[in-house]
Amino acid sequence: MAGMLPDYVASAKPVPKENRTPWYASTAPTYAGIFLWFVFWHQVPVIKELVRGSGIPLNAGGALSQGIGIALLALVVSALLCHYLFYLVPGNLGVKTGLPLYIVGTSTYGVQGGFIMPGFLMGCLQFGWLAVNAFFTTGLLCAPFGVGFGSPTYAIVAVVFVVLATFMGLKGIQYVGRVATYLPLFPLAILIVLALVSVGGLVQFDHKKLVEAGKEPLPAATQSESGARPQAAEAPKAADPLTVWGVFVAIATYVVGFFATAGAAGVDFGMGNRDENDVKWGGLVGIAGAIILTGGLSLLIAAGAAGAGLLDKPPVLQTSTIMGKLAPSLGEAAPGVFWYLLAIAAFPPACFSSFIAANSFKTTLPKVNPFVSCGIGALVAILLVLSGYAGNAAGVFTIIGASFGPVCGAMAADYLLAGKRWAGPRAGFNPAGWVSWIVGFVVGGIDLVLGTSYVPCPPVAAFIVGFVLYGVLALAGLETESLEMPTEEA
Repeated sequence: MAGMLPDYVASAKPVPKENRTPWYASTAPTYAGIFLWFVFWHQVPVIKELVRGSGIPLNAGGALSQGIGIALLALVVSALLCHYLFYLVPGNLGVKTGLPLYIVGTSTYGVQGGFIMPGFLMGCLQFGWLAVNAFFTTGLLCAPFGVGFGSPTYAIVAVVFVVLATFMGLKGIQYVGRVATYLPLFPLAILIVLALVSVGGLVQFDHKKLVEAGKEPLPAATQSESGARPQAAEAPKAADPLTVWGVFVAIATYVVGFFATAGAAGVDFGMGNRDENDVKWGGLVGIAGAIILTGGLSLLIAAGAAGAGLLDKPPVLQTSTIMGKLAPSLGEAAPGVFWYLLAIAAFPPACFSSFIAANSFKTTLPKVNPFVSCGIGALVAILLVLSGYAGNAAGVFTIIGASFGPVCGAMAADYLLAGKRWAGPRAGFNPAGWVSWIVGFVVGGIDLVLGTSYVPCPPVAAFIVGFVLYGVLALAGLETESLEMPTEEA
């Protein structure tokens, strides 16, 4: 049956065992670098913003509304969900096959369907990542000059950032990669310094006082800078604080949504590992450990600044913005230096997003010039930034989680049904995979469409739907026939 395989599947070769590397030299540092990216950790105390670009939580007190302990515990649970639900199975599939995601995915979605899912989808979503990166990085680059979202300067800087990142991703990723290994040390050092500066305020931190301060109306100046209309009859005001359950759901939605595509990409990381032990420790240290470290420090910094009385009313809890409030302790020039160091460290991830997208499009759209496909993606990213939609990081991560939650869930079900191994490519479009993805995506994204909050933790809900529905459909016989690979597993 090997003749029935498309060339891109039949020609795939596993990574040789002798070319594989230990977890501490590959998987762990690479994943840790993702979570050291400031776009992840600076928003953890906020989750959702009251007004775009304000750094003020939509719910009074944000993630800290029930105290530091609850927030940290929710972060730990979210980190474990990322490791065990979204990464472990893809990582094991990678190490057992030595093959990349777009090949391994043909078991779940078929050799024709796998061309689109997850390969093409992965490429498309990278420009959502690029847009979020550009939105917040441009904010840091413009902050020292008092320029904010909506100004011509902001627009120009954002466009230049997206275009350069896309070009480097297409042509110069090898040069960016040479320095990208060391740049994550910048945000790590900044987090440690800010934590040390703000640690004294933790003793005075009172989450009830933070919630009360968060209920204050948004000042007119902040409304104007953030794009809201100061002439409105009533100033924007934070919603009620999150409950304990709400904190868990909000943090998990944010963290898991952020990680979803990287979880499926665990196949690509795993194929370079030596064994399943490498997969396990690479995830526990590089994913769970890094989430707890960076997100935890961000929560502690925000709580310490609040406890020390350094925040206005309503309080801004975005860690990158709090740097300005810590200026008396750090020196007047320190916040600007920190902002630029974070912006520099954010450029390689933007290039890598474009690089992943380009590789995906080259595989799935071989007849289309990658400059055209990636150029269209860059244009979409620019529109997302300039419209402000990219500033809703929690919303973007929810869409990403809804897209890849059912992918990871279906892959996990397929893996378990096959006896904890790769079942091999399947013919055509595998109905079990596609139906489970469609339903899972609808469940994961319905709240954003309807503007409601019926589905708790949409990325995890999408995973569960994808997992259960794939299993049911597979047992009902709705899987296409398996095709034989011309090469053996690694």
